[in-house]
Amino acid sequence: MMVSATDTFGGPAEEEEEEDEEEGYAYGYGFEPPNEGDGATPITPARRYVGWVAAAVAPLEDFIDEPTDPRDFYCDLQEIAEGESGSVYAAAISPGAAISKLKLPPLIKARDAEDVAAGRQVMVAIKSVSLDPAGTPKLVDVQRECSLLRGLWCEQVLGLDALYVDLVDDALWIRMELMERSLADVVGLVDAGLRIQEPRVLARFASDMLQALDYLQKHGIAHRDLRSDNLLLNSQGVLKLTDFSNAVLVTPEAPLATEPAGVLFWQAPEVRSGSYDPLKIDVWSVGATIWELAEANPPFADTQEPANRWPPVSEPALYPPSFHDFLRLCSEPPMSRPKPAALLGTSFLQKACGRPVIVQLLSRCMAIEQPLQTGEIPPTPL
Repeated sequence: MMVSATDTFGGPAEEEEEEDEEEGYAYGYGFEPPNEGDGATPITPARRYVGWVAAAVAPLEDFIDEPTDPRDFYCDLQEIAEGESGSVYAAAISPGAAISKLKLPPLIKARDAEDVAAGRQVMVAIKSVSLDPAGTPKLVDVQRECSLLRGLWCEQVLGLDALYVDLVDDALWIRMELMERSLADVVGLVDAGLRIQEPRVLARFASDMLQALDYLQKHGIAHRDLRSDNLLLNSQGVLKLTDFSNAVLVTPEAPLATEPAGVLFWQAPEVRSGSYDPLKIDVWSVGATIWELAEANPPFADTQEPANRWPPVSEPALYPPSFHDFLRLCSEPPMSRPKPAALLGTSFLQKACGRPVIVQLLSRCMAIEQPLQTGEIPPTPL
């Protein structure tokens, strides 16, 4: 695990499981259905904390593990990232902690218990969001994410394992999976010698993005801010989509949106021209991110007037025709732009590399990054 330039860490690391809507909470993001007969269910945040803190977190009371003092269960916090909304820490589950009392999805709780029983240290990420008596805008985003993802699970989607209130610093603690680095961090090492322009590597990343979008769209969710900063890699080489602060639930009654969302370089052109179908724009962002990986810069970074299609990549001969076809499909007009499920069947993605190749890529990132941090000359890339 390395320090990241971004603060978007989160979500449980899961092995592939068959989707089961009936047992969604076994795989979901830490938020079981309210059960007033369960003494551990947060009926009101006034039990352990009162006054302005209780008022500040009241909108999240259905999601907070209210009886739990997180400092009784998590220790050795080391800051690994810092953002506008708070810092992210690597943390260990405290030795001897009664982890059975934690309000977690059963699958994650079982894995924690198995690791502890085997003597393995359990590491997680904790994002600390400071609470303010005048209001904490970030909590609106947290509530949105919790509500949208409640009961859902996808290997390529990063969610929130649990929420706690820390009374020492008057902060909301968000437990998440401890990730390795963002895709933006990977791109940032290209200038230092990292090579990522292999078509099969780009195909693997595209496949993970599209699997996340395919799952979300089946549940009517549009992310609307897919970009390299919001895509994180875990130690098993799985790329996961995070940060749902711009996400929306699309319904037959409200199929269109008008508000801007996302960042210009990865933003579908129709977002800038009035009403748009939110479920169409994420595919454009996938293409923009793959273009960014090929060029080590996002598209249109050198202009204030982005076009409706990306410019050709600077070294087209490096990539097979299927790569260029894939980028073209992602940049089609909304009416003809394929859905994620259709793109998953393209010939470009059929040649994606396996997870071990991505794990090796993460190792190369570390090999390049460590000398840079110590001022040494990094090794020549293979």
